[in-house]
Amino acid sequence: MTKDIDYISKQKFMEELYRYKKGSVTRRHFLNVTGLGTASAVLGAAVPLLRAGPAFAGDIGDRVVLATWPNYHDPANFDAFTELTGAAVQVNVFGSNEEMLAKLQAGATGWDVFVPTNYTITTYVGEDLIEPLDTALLPNYDPTAYNPRFAEAGSVDGKLYAVPKDWGTTGYVVNTDHTGGVVMDSWKQFWDMARAEFSGRGMVHDYQLTTIGNALKYFGYSFNSVDTTELADAEKLLIDVKPHLFAISSDYQPSMRSGDAWMSMAWTGDGKQLNTDMPEIVYVLGKEGGEIWSDYYAVPKGAPHREAAYALINFLLDPAVNAKEVLFHGYPTADAHTNALLPESLLNDPILYPAEELLSPLEFGAAVTLTDPNRAELMARFKSA
Repeated sequence: MTKDIDYISKQKFMEELYRYKKGSVTRRHFLNVTGLGTASAVLGAAVPLLRAGPAFAGDIGDRVVLATWPNYHDPANFDAFTELTGAAVQVNVFGSNEEMLAKLQAGATGWDVFVPTNYTITTYVGEDLIEPLDTALLPNYDPTAYNPRFAEAGSVDGKLYAVPKDWGTTGYVVNTDHTGGVVMDSWKQFWDMARAEFSGRGMVHDYQLTTIGNALKYFGYSFNSVDTTELADAEKLLIDVKPHLFAISSDYQPSMRSGDAWMSMAWTGDGKQLNTDMPEIVYVLGKEGGEIWSDYYAVPKGAPHREAAYALINFLLDPAVNAKEVLFHGYPTADAHTNALLPESLLNDPILYPAEELLSPLEFGAAVTLTDPNRAELMARFKSA
């Protein structure tokens, strides 16, 4: 940039972002043109929240370990973070909040940052597994920018323990090349077809909250039910479906893309990614209801690279960086500053922002489901059946 150009416009930023996403320009070009790699005043003028701060000061070490979900980040952003700070991002992927809780309870995970879901945070606080966040180390965090519906779970008893990453829904994806003209719109269809026309081609999550929760919806029960009679009905359905499944996995994109699976429980971003690349795969929210959720960034107690943890969270909260994240993973953000950088076509996408009649029956996960022994034992019996 010359000294006569002291900012980059939103339109120019988005043009360069799309060029980089499509592979038309190199990472170095993108970082130089936008100023993202150096957090310079050039991009800072366009996005006032992007600024150097305590989290980027000094040497933060050579690594930061992030525990997160599959298909959930743009690797190019991690490359940019490493170029900016010298710290490499090591990613550990997990498939359920139960798995994440168990690893933290066992200790010595080596994690510096993790991505919990809204309903789990009170449990982490209660078990002293998570530290209150020092917002002085997160200058890019602006609490006024977030939709409270997707941010309030990060605070417990007046203390901030987690900052919002994004939010979404839990539905299912189905390859319409194999539906014979049937337009699917319910969890009843999902479970019935898994045992019939789609036998051997369906997938469910390796995650009790969603797998049990969506089996409960077959009967019209609450997604969060811990009622023993209702759980018994859900278990009967799951045991009946089990021989007909292709797999139980929270990483279902490869099987859907290869055609080995024709239908799978899915989260918003996976639904968007699959539909973008293969329009015959559609994302369905069951009309009976299901889950709406929000995910957060948090720091576990005893994080071995604490300074790097704060630096990474601060970096990912920057609106320019977060906009690139959203374009990559397809999950909506509750951050108004990021939304201001996104194209209208994305903000109006029905996968990311479903109609109100589909959203209104959805439930946020309840804290009791994370530790309820009946649900845990049901899932274990289902997987071993």
